[in-house]
Amino acid sequence: MINKNYPLIDLHRHLDGNIRPKTVWELAHNNNIALPVKNFEDFLPYVQIQNSEADLLAFLKKLDWGVAVLKSLDDCKRIAFENVEDAYNAGLDYAELRFSPYYMSMTHKLPIEGVVSAIVDGVAEGIKAFDIKINLIGILSRTFGVDKCHIELNSLLAHKNDLVAIDLAGDEFNFPGELFVEHFNKARDAGLNITIHAGEAAGPKSVWQAIQELHAQRIGHGVACAKDEKLMSHMATHNIAIESCLTSNFQTGTVDDLTLHPIKTFLKHGVPVFLNTDDPAVEGIEIKDEFLLAQQKLAFTEQEFQTLQANALNATFLSDSEKQTLLNSKLL
Repeated sequence: MINKNYPLIDLHRHLDGNIRPKTVWELAHNNNIALPVKNFEDFLPYVQIQNSEADLLAFLKKLDWGVAVLKSLDDCKRIAFENVEDAYNAGLDYAELRFSPYYMSMTHKLPIEGVVSAIVDGVAEGIKAFDIKINLIGILSRTFGVDKCHIELNSLLAHKNDLVAIDLAGDEFNFPGELFVEHFNKARDAGLNITIHAGEAAGPKSVWQAIQELHAQRIGHGVACAKDEKLMSHMATHNIAIESCLTSNFQTGTVDDLTLHPIKTFLKHGVPVFLNTDDPAVEGIEIKDEFLLAQQKLAFTEQEFQTLQANALNATFLSDSEKQTLLNSKLL
């Protein structure tokens, strides 16, 4: 299933969607934040999907408790460190962790740029403690509107040397990419890579817009791409990858039946697609669970799994020499 000659990689992994339920519980008590229940076991359904949700917005609400307990920058630094530890314990060789500093700051009005610094510091400490390579992606949370995303972008660009890319996430349907062209022109001009959540809650048009106007080099989820053969051909020709998240797509209601997930369609059309977790703690899964699902629900072959892992390596926001070093580490 997982080819040990290739690095195990997760490129679509939300740091603020991977706050351990136990950490949420502990921080709530440490910070005197009232909880809806008295027992941890009863609290789990508030922060972790039990089956599936009605739609993307219902899914995203599960993340809200995690950020609601972040009352200090030290809290932010703690969860960043724990994210690195979780990635290491998951057996990952490399991960790109993405986070929205505005989303993390808003409940307790933390300084947004301070949140970015805390995340950078927490990840740096995690890398020293655990043998894993990690990079960071800054998210603009479209749900909070154009102006808030300008503030968020400026805070991220103040730390651009600590990031490899900028992402656009949140309510894709009600806040379309057309609203954020200026933001991503600025991100591109700052020399950052770009990945965009698109084709999850909206159709192929959203993906085209992300590629043509927001300069997307990768597409998060991209389920709707399967409805447009011209789009898939364009993505294959221009090496625009799809960050596929099987469990997440089921839990958000984007895909009703995982046996019908379009990931094999993407492979058939030569689109560089690969597996990712999305929000591991909220979903109650890890990267190896995604590979198991692909085997059980979609009957992936060893060759197809190898292609997925090779695609992930090629799609990383790493230099060619860094990619080769990562690959060589598995061949020793």
